This record gives sequence, C-alpha cells and structure tokens, in this order.
Amino acid sequence: MPKIVDHEERRKQIAEATWRVILRWGMKGATVRKIAQEAGVSLGALRHYFTTQDELLLFAMKLVKERAAQRIREVEMRDLSPKEMVIQILLEILPVDEQRMAEMEVWFAFVFHQKYREGESEEIPQGFYPQLRKLLFYLDQQNLLEEGLNLETEAERLYALIDGIAVHAMLETQRLHPERIEQVLRHHIDSIWKKDF
Repeated sequence: MPKIVDHEERRKQIAEATWRVILRWGMKGATVRKIAQEAGVSLGALRHYFTTQDELLLFAMKLVKERAAQRIREVEMRDLSPKEMVIQILLEILPVDEQRMAEMEVWFAFVFHQKYREGESEEIPQGFYPQLRKLLFYLDQQNLLEEGLNLETEAERLYALIDGIAVHAMLETQRLHPERIEQVLRHHIDSIWKKDF
C-alpha cells in the first residue's frame, strides 16, 4: 500500500528544519543541502516541495507569522479583561520562551538577509506593524486609550518597543529576561491606557 503523505505537513516540517539550520549556521549557512539533511529528505524531495531556496525561506518566514497568529487567536478565546488581553497578545510576539526566541532569531536573520542581498530589491517583510496599528485604532474606537493620543505615533512607538525588546532580548538574555520583558510591556500599556479602565 502506498504511503500517504500530507504535503502541507511535510512543507511545515521542512520549514522547521530550515529554522534549525538558520539558528545553527545563520542565513549564509542555510543551504538547500543542509536543510534537506536536517529535514531528513533527499534534495529531490525538497525540490518537489519548494522549487527554489527563496520559496522555501519565504514559506519558513510565513510560518513564523502564522504560528504567532495562531497563538494570538488562542489568547483571544480566553476570558480576560481588555487590557490583559492586549498584554497577552503582545507577549505572543515577544521572545519570552525558547520557541518564541527561536522564531524571533530566525525572523531577524531573514529580514537582514533580505535587506542585504546583492542585486535583489525584494520587499522586506513588514513584521507585525499593520496588526499593531490596527489594534491601537480598535482600542481607541472602544474608548480604552487615553484621550488625545496621536495614534500614528503610538503605533510607531509600540512597533519600535516590540522590535527593540526583541533585539535586546536576543542580545542580552540575562538582563532582558521574560519577567523583565513583561514588566516593560505592562508599563508601556499602562501609559496609554485610559485610567478609568
């Protein structure tokens, strides 16, 4: 009886192998050969799922965002106050555990790789800026934020805070540990949240 293969699941397994290779050897070391070896597939099988290395890398990065989005959907199903919901959602995109730290390291490796590729001018992935901006506008419409905030500026500030925390948490894990990350995030949200709520 022929073996039934879930192609989407196999693509995800290869993407996860790609993350491990990037974490171990960086983007320059993320060769198709190393990725195939890490995934336990032949080069031919890998090329069956991804025709180019760029296609594979892009899929691997999209999977990072999809996983974060799935975790966020799970948070949204919990019975939390609006403020706690926002904090828990934002913690899902910060490196507060081993899995999210690995995702963040892979994400930044990919972003910088894309930026400095020779002869390429592909768009660099936007990250979570659009979602953060949308979240702030929604919170403002619900009358949960302090009055008079410049929401465009606050969206940039929140995005810079999230990215800044992520980078420094990767570089200084002892200083910027998960508890400290949450403390800084809570302080920021408190600073823009309407005091009555």
